[in-house]
Amino acid sequence: MHTIWKGTISFGLVNIPIKLHAATENKDVKLRNLHKDCHAPIKYERTCSECGAEVTGDDIVKAYEYTEGKYVVLDEDELEKLKKEQEDKSVEIIDFVQLEEIDPIYFDRTYYMSPNEGGSKAYALLRKALKDTDKIGLAKITIRAKESLAAIRVYGDTIVMETLHFPDEVRDAKGVPNVPDETKIQEKELATAKTLIEHLTAEFDPEKYTDDYRLELLELIRGKVEEDKGVTRQEQTNVIDLMEALEKSIEKAKPKKTKRTARSKETAAKKTGKAAGEKGKTPKKTKKTAKEA
Repeated sequence: MHTIWKGTISFGLVNIPIKLHAATENKDVKLRNLHKDCHAPIKYERTCSECGAEVTGDDIVKAYEYTEGKYVVLDEDELEKLKKEQEDKSVEIIDFVQLEEIDPIYFDRTYYMSPNEGGSKAYALLRKALKDTDKIGLAKITIRAKESLAAIRVYGDTIVMETLHFPDEVRDAKGVPNVPDETKIQEKELATAKTLIEHLTAEFDPEKYTDDYRLELLELIRGKVEEDKGVTRQEQTNVIDLMEALEKSIEKAKPKKTKRTARSKETAAKKTGKAAGEKGKTPKKTKKTAKEA
């Protein structure tokens, strides 16, 4: 399992060198955008909104827009120093609380924690202490330049860390529009709703829940592949189309060229005939002139 973070978790005088591993993965089916005509992937180029120039990573700087159209630029050295200062800190458990006290709206991502070299005994100690007290630890941790609250708890035989949103990252529910005020509910209606809930109550079994859309989409894709309905990037088609366009252009140009040539030949023939005629008449004109003379 890939390690995404290494550090130390501590509570009191106990320090535990640990590694973090992502506990979940995104199983969304990723679809690509292709050009409809030639089935080649679409490229999204980064360009400047002002001058339109295409830019590379070396041409980009980080900045914060503190008012519309005005920015303060932060160079990479400043950001890297700040990031290193935070990530070099050991993660200290600040408090121990009941898991039920944390509303699920605060939970963000889950990570498995494994002991790093020399940390197995301290790891086992924390795991046992959390299990026996039925508590979770609250700490702060910085991962990839993002500082988060973290809940340290036990899942099976593994210690897991849940990153939590800070309170100011959770929007106030009072801002949700069209939420009805306390409404008078008929007792019969309430009793019916409660009965329905009781009938549908069951123990949570995650295996019984599936992503039906993803499964049906994969089945659709699999069917098209089996029917050999796949497409490939049609580079040759582009060449053929280009050749066809060139040939059409040549054919289109040929008649005009031929007509011009024909006209030229006809004009030349007329000129030649006229010249020959004039040449033949010259002696007559000369004789006439001599006779007159």
